[in-house]
Amino acid sequence: MAVFQWQGINSAGKDVKGIRDADNPKILRAALRKEGILATRIEEDSAARVRRAREIDFAAVLERVSSQEIALLTRQLATLLRSGVPLVEALSALIEQVDKPKLKAALTQTRDKVNEGTSLADALQAHPKIFESLYVNMVAAGEASGTLDVVLERLADHLDASAELKSEVSSALAYPAFMVLFAIGVVALMMTVVVPKVTAIFDDFNQALPWYTQLLILTSHTLTDYWWLLAALVIGAFVAFRRWLKTPEGRAKWDAKLLTLPLVGKLVTMIAVARFARTLSTLLSSGVSLLTALDITKNVLGNAELTRVVEEARGSIREGESIAAPLKRSERFPPIVTHMIAIGERSGELEQMLEHVASAYDRQVTTRLAAVTSLLEPLVIVTMGAVIASIALSILMPLMQINEFIG
Repeated sequence: MAVFQWQGINSAGKDVKGIRDADNPKILRAALRKEGILATRIEEDSAARVRRAREIDFAAVLERVSSQEIALLTRQLATLLRSGVPLVEALSALIEQVDKPKLKAALTQTRDKVNEGTSLADALQAHPKIFESLYVNMVAAGEASGTLDVVLERLADHLDASAELKSEVSSALAYPAFMVLFAIGVVALMMTVVVPKVTAIFDDFNQALPWYTQLLILTSHTLTDYWWLLAALVIGAFVAFRRWLKTPEGRAKWDAKLLTLPLVGKLVTMIAVARFARTLSTLLSSGVSLLTALDITKNVLGNAELTRVVEEARGSIREGESIAAPLKRSERFPPIVTHMIAIGERSGELEQMLEHVASAYDRQVTTRLAAVTSLLEPLVIVTMGAVIASIALSILMPLMQINEFIG
């Protein structure tokens, strides 16, 4: 696809000009003729192409392509292909309706490569930040089997289900997270503003204060006078923790520990199992080989410990074992899941069984999230009330003693 500058005469006899993309001057001349314009000069404008590319790249820095947008795009492409529209023409139609520069640039480059004879999967592989390995491998399987429209529809369903699960998790945890931050803010405000003014009363009396009041005053003075040091320590600890998590050893230890935490561990396992089952089912249904499907699936689990388990299972399967046996030995996957996978293998309906597992665990995740949030909300409120009550008592008890002393 090239960029051309053109000049011509419209149906009213006026001179017109512009810049437009086209595969070649002949196609551009025909397109202008359909619009009632007689082209008098057409020449390629490489400077315009470079300028547009720079504008797209600059805008792309500030934007992010969501999985919902990719799902919608994929479903539209499947519909066009099912209607008999050629692939290049279908991609051109999608480009015209896309607004985000980053996605438009990726689709334009993909269309150009496909028009030159490259497969769609290979063209998409050049944009890994938009089209992940799961997406590319499923498209490759669809092209190889001649069922690209069916695979794209299945892929869109998978993306929609994954996005819905992620949205449910985020929505469920948003309110408890807000409550925690609000509670921290209230306590910090009391300790730095209210407590110093109230406890200043004690300076006028030479009476020994209870240990809990002395601790409250010390904490208040520390937060007021050395907040910058505490902030630096917190930020430093956070940065150190993030760096540790980026190391393979740190990530492995943290993810393994995460699976054993009360409430959270069970939820993390459920989410990972739902992702594992749905992704593997989608890949196998699209014609991707089992070993390749497992290699892709292990990267979408979001947990290094479970990724290690799937990688070891992949090695065992390569040596002739079933899928269920190594997963069961790891004791990381729930027994009911490995049992259903084993039944699916024996019956030859592994893809359908995995889909059932994914649907069941999606429902369990929703139920578990509701249970966790129903526990977190009162827990945060009770904890916040207990902290405020302890602060109030630490102030009131000495005041009562002073009042008795004066009386």
